[in-house]
Amino acid sequence: MLCTRLTNARILTMDPARPVARDLGIWRGRIVGLDEAVTSLPAREVVDLQGAAVLPGFIDSHVHLAWAGLRASTPSIAPCERIEDILAVVDAAARREAPPGAWLDLAGYDQRALGRHLTAAELDRVSHGRKILLMHDSGHACVVNTAVLDLLPADVPHQEGFLAESAMTAARRLRLPYSQEELADAIEHAARACLDEGITACAEAGIGGGLLGHSPVELGAYQLLRDRGRLPLRVQLMAAGDTLRPRGAHPDDGFTSALDLGLRTGFGDDWLSLGALKIYTDGGMMARTAALTSPYEGTSHSGQFQDDPERIADLIVAGHLAGWQLAVHAIGDRAADLALDALERAQGLRPRPDARHRIEHAGLVRPDQLPRFAELGLSAVVQPNFLRSFGDDYATIMGERRAGWMYRGRGFLDHGVPLVGSSDRPVTDGSPLRAIQFMVERASASGRLIGADEAVDVGEALRAYTVAGAHACRWEDSAGSLTPGKRADLVVLGDNPLRVDPARIGDIEVVSTYVDGSDATAPARR
Repeated sequence: MLCTRLTNARILTMDPARPVARDLGIWRGRIVGLDEAVTSLPAREVVDLQGAAVLPGFIDSHVHLAWAGLRASTPSIAPCERIEDILAVVDAAARREAPPGAWLDLAGYDQRALGRHLTAAELDRVSHGRKILLMHDSGHACVVNTAVLDLLPADVPHQEGFLAESAMTAARRLRLPYSQEELADAIEHAARACLDEGITACAEAGIGGGLLGHSPVELGAYQLLRDRGRLPLRVQLMAAGDTLRPRGAHPDDGFTSALDLGLRTGFGDDWLSLGALKIYTDGGMMARTAALTSPYEGTSHSGQFQDDPERIADLIVAGHLAGWQLAVHAIGDRAADLALDALERAQGLRPRPDARHRIEHAGLVRPDQLPRFAELGLSAVVQPNFLRSFGDDYATIMGERRAGWMYRGRGFLDHGVPLVGSSDRPVTDGSPLRAIQFMVERASASGRLIGADEAVDVGEALRAYTVAGAHACRWEDSAGSLTPGKRADLVVLGDNPLRVDPARIGDIEVVSTYVDGSDATAPARR
């Protein structure tokens, strides 16, 4: 007997061997068959979907759940449009949210509408004895008051309280860590928001260190949720590169540094596992810190690396030699050069044809770099909603010649590079459907076309959030398509993305999201 049979549905399996179906059978959290294989079998529950579309659950291959959940409960200064209004919000929050001497974190900072950054001196006027940290929406910078600057080592660079990249990390480490209970609540909150958007699995892009780590023992918060049955979707964790420690090991093992006990990619189970090693090379476009080969349009500034380039390259090589899958953050084309050179050197030292290394973001990729992605067997893990939300600004700062190179689609596919969809939530909108619409239309929210030649078709965009996501996370045997034997993780949609006008894809209703064969969104609707 089946546990559940879904019937009267338009099932898009994403499996070329059986592309469409009408019925789907579920037993013990797995898909056991389609159509004639299950239609006549008895089932404890039969769900008539009345013609709704069913797809594999979306996979968001690059998220920050803890940050997203914490941000939702953090006072925000958004929208940042006038300095006086921001200072008024900080003033009220300082009086209300924290006792004197305590830290006060605020979200929603973005200097672009202001025309300049806030300064420590301005924040001092409304701090009331608190330590103030305004987190930039990009996650790559912050602004702090003098009370925080006084705690930083003298060699940490800042511009009147504005701290970028590693300087921001130094300031945030003064504030850390959050408790595991705080982090668990935040992660659960963000994960349930993912379910509402049809996401059944995601990859957490860096825990325990790096720019966005919230605790040296951050993995424990995920384990706490798993142990208590509160982890609502499947999560693969990327360890931040700076969590590795020098380790002595047998020369044949390839280890020069490792997590304690030698843990690496692949450890865990179907719900919670250890994925790639996350390594930062540069910053981001929003904060103007992505490392470019030519300056940002109208400036003499071309971004920055997170660390000495040789040290970054050595970390990439060491991670490869130790058997890790690598997720290398590279937004600017100069950062992509660094990543490509280091990965080529690593593969030369110890070839690993199925390493499945990934370039996270691949925000600006020159035409000459595309063949190198393919030759090295890399996946490009892009965030289409960045250009939907910020495309007007990004196209302006890149200039006409480079605008079409941003967050490519067609260019990667035509070179045989797996195109993987993700959100980088909470930096911007996390909806896969809205991202899929952008990938097809290549139009920002204002309607501006950005790299129209990089458009893909709807089926290719859907693959980026299903089949390609599963491959990038090494889940292809259990996720990414509605194939018998795989996990019964799926999304029920109010309309078929392949049939509607592309301009309507982002507005398709997510009716329900199934994880392990059960409707995981049902409790929220009751």
